[in-house]
Amino acid sequence: MQTCSLCNASSPDTAKRCLNCGANLGELSVNAVALKKFRENPRVTSIRINVAHDACPLCYELRGTFEKDAVPALPHEGCSHPQGCRCNYAPVLNEIYP
Repeated sequence: MQTCSLCNASSPDTAKRCLNCGANLGELSVNAVALKKFRENPRVTSIRINVAHDACPLCYELRGTFEKDAVPALPHEGCSHPQGCRCNYAPVLNEIYP
């Protein structure tokens, strides 16, 4: 499932637009917004994809740490979990405190 960052509504993984407000989920899903912020942050050196404990085999295979410009898009196309892809991005920082 994708979550819209504007209205917090859930939409299926295959949806291009939020079912509630019509926002473009390619740009305004919670994961898309997080990825954009992580890529723009100079303290973030790479980006990790976290998976749920009961993730599907595809999501387990695609988990890991990636360079900023090589991160796969979420949701993973082909995720077979009944609730949809529940992966998320996490930053890997080069420093924790300023």
